Amino acid sequence: MTQTKNYGAVKAARIPVSLGLMRLEKTMRKLLVTTATMAMAGLSLAQSLTGAGATFPYPLYAKYFDEYAKLTGVKVNYQSIGSGGGIRQFIEQTVSFGASDAPMTDEQIKDARTASGGSNVLHIPTALGAVVPIYNIPGVSAVLKFDANTLAGIFLGTIKTWNDPALVKLNPEAKLPPLPITVVHRSDGSGTTFVWVDYLTKVSPEWARQVGRGTSVAWPVGLGGKGNEGVAGVVKQTPGSIGYVEAIYARQNKISYGAVQNKSGKFIQADLPSIRLAANVVLPGDARVSITDTPEPGGYPIASFTYILLYQQADKNKAIKSEADARALSDLIYWILNDGQKYNEGLEYGRLPEVAKARGMSLLSKMTYNGKALR
Repeated sequence: MTQTKNYGAVKAARIPVSLGLMRLEKTMRKLLVTTATMAMAGLSLAQSLTGAGATFPYPLYAKYFDEYAKLTGVKVNYQSIGSGGGIRQFIEQTVSFGASDAPMTDEQIKDARTASGGSNVLHIPTALGAVVPIYNIPGVSAVLKFDANTLAGIFLGTIKTWNDPALVKLNPEAKLPPLPITVVHRSDGSGTTFVWVDYLTKVSPEWARQVGRGTSVAWPVGLGGKGNEGVAGVVKQTPGSIGYVEAIYARQNKISYGAVQNKSGKFIQADLPSIRLAANVVLPGDARVSITDTPEPGGYPIASFTYILLYQQADKNKAIKSEADARALSDLIYWILNDGQKYNEGLEYGRLPEVAKARGMSLLSKMTYNGKALR
């Protein structure tokens, strides 16, 4: 009787154990299939990455990183601190990648190579945007027109009132008042500033001589505001003021902005088609290019690429702790250049032209970890 009882107990116990093993085997098969699928798609399993830099692409990058985390489990912590800060943290190797609307200068690249022990820097274009003039003139709601001379004169401080003959000639219907002009500019180092002053440097010899280009410059006149929100806030609170912000920020916050005359003599108010036309250029081998003052007849003249910054030798970046981290970063950028582009225009950023995408892919293919190619 005892043996029969024990046998029955063992028999009864085998059923759930067997079922459990079957379920475990099924789960493992699913996991292996999922892992294989991700590997075939070039996607890494869960990792954590860090980035810092440009404020301009922040809404787009937030979307990228959220969608990518859902797909792969890879989490990206991005600090929107401005292009100047992003380049600094990239050189200091406190982040997996940097982000900037302004291509790094030769001197900055030299600093990065020195800090990393010789690694080259890769500029990967991710999107297109533009910088626009915003203003606060009581009683004037028209879309104002600006040309190169008036913008340079305003920001140099030589055009001092809104009823200056040069502005009145461009805007005869606007009834511009004899109100003093207050210039508002970024107080922090930013790619937005770089794009703005890069344009002024190209179109105004006097600006080029007195001020020049950079993520931060010695402004001849004006008040400072931190970030797009700071500039927009000062402009909103200051009658007679003019400043510059990213076109996307202006549209998303329903801030009216002016039209700027391009090289062909057309006054263009920035939108996606005019920004895309400005990017109709041949990119150099390292993808560092300025697209301000475009010769395209329908192009907006103050447009720009925005870039993610990588060390070509990922093992030289102290923030990259392992080959798995390096592969996760490479896979993220690969996804941004391909599937991620479908999110650009929904958030009012320009998609990369095919030539820019191809150049980005070519540069990404050069990324290595301990001499081993990551793609």
